[in-house]
This record gives sequence, C-alpha cells and structure tokens, in this order.
Amino acid sequence: MEKDWVLKTLLFDTLPSTQVYLKERVKNKTIQLPVAVVSEIQTKGIGSRENSWTSKKGNLFLSFAIPIKDLPADLKIESASLYFSYLLQDSFNFFGSKAWLKWPNDIYVDKKKIAGMITTVVHDILICGVGVNLKHVSNSFGVLDLDIDKERILEYFFKNVEKKISWKQVFSKYKLNFYDKQKIFTHINDEIVSLDKAVLEDDGSLSINGQRIYSLR
Repeated sequence: MEKDWVLKTLLFDTLPSTQVYLKERVKNKTIQLPVAVVSEIQTKGIGSRENSWTSKKGNLFLSFAIPIKDLPADLKIESASLYFSYLLQDSFNFFGSKAWLKWPNDIYVDKKKIAGMITTVVHDILICGVGVNLKHVSNSFGVLDLDIDKERILEYFFKNVEKKISWKQVFSKYKLNFYDKQKIFTHINDEIVSLDKAVLEDDGSLSINGQRIYSLR
C-alpha cells in the first residue's frame, strides 16, 4: 500500500525489518527515490550496535532513503544521523513532547530512551532506520509522552525532511541544549564513555579524550 505524503511512503502490516527491506531494494535499484517504508510490526528489527528493537503493535517502525545529492548542501554525511534525529525530536516537540536528543541518535523522555535512529550509505543513497516507542515495551525503555496518531508525527517529520533545512540551522538549535542534557554516557566503539567533558564541534562531531568522534563513519 502506498501513501502520497510529501515523501512517498510504502505501508506494510508486517516486515522482518524496514531497514533490510529498503536496503535490498536500493541495492537492486528496484525502488523509486526518495521513499519511506513503514511497518506496523517488525519481526527482526535492527537497533544501534546491532541490538534488536522490540516489536510491538502500535509502535513506529520506519526507514527512508534519500539520494545524497538531495540532502542540504551544508550537511556532511558524517553528521546525517544527528541531523535527522534532531528533526524527529523536533517533530515530537511540536506536538508537546518533552523529548530530547542524546548525541548522536537516541531520543529520550526524562531518563529513558524512547526512540533511536541508525544511518547507513548504500551506493550514493542515505538510508535511515527509525524505531519509536509509542506504546510501552519494557521497564528498560520509555515511551513517547504523547497520545497521538503516528500518521500526524510522520506527516510533520516528512515535511521537515522535504524542506531541506540547513545543517547550520538545525545544529544551532541542537547546540543550545547539548551541554544541559549531556551529563550522561554514550557508546563509542562498544565502550561506555562519559560525555561530561565532551566538546561539541560545529560539524556535529565530539572531541573527547583526544579523539574526534562522528555519529556516522
């Protein structure tokens, strides 16, 4: 089933993984871009660091693909994960959520993760996979603090993607809250690292412990 939002969207009841489905179609050049894929249920969802994202009906499972040449001119591909994660957080905030973005691609409400994004490049195509807890999953994860239809979130998010908002504009907004929220930890090369003394650079990378770390390599 297709839906003609600003970003053409394919809707499924069930998929093993929206990310895997879209990657295969992009590799085989059997899908028209840009495009999004949404599934009501995922049976083998992929999360950050290859973790599985628990599937539960009512949550949001989404992947979208955009040619790199169609991204904002000032957006470095290494910072795409942070860029699109912020647009997603902004979509939640627009409807009244207090969600915030933990560098570089995890969205939290209070101290619990409610959404995550993974980003990869296939040929000259950027593919982003998204999982959002709209319903409770477990005590380890949180849930979006909104009672809202997922279609409203998607429509607003896709409109922001379509606008090609500059990296400079997105980064300036994200940076305002970075130092207030980042007194926690992140994973770097499978190690847990404190962000307490991290410095956020203008390209969205972090300077930490003598290293320059990007959200996407």
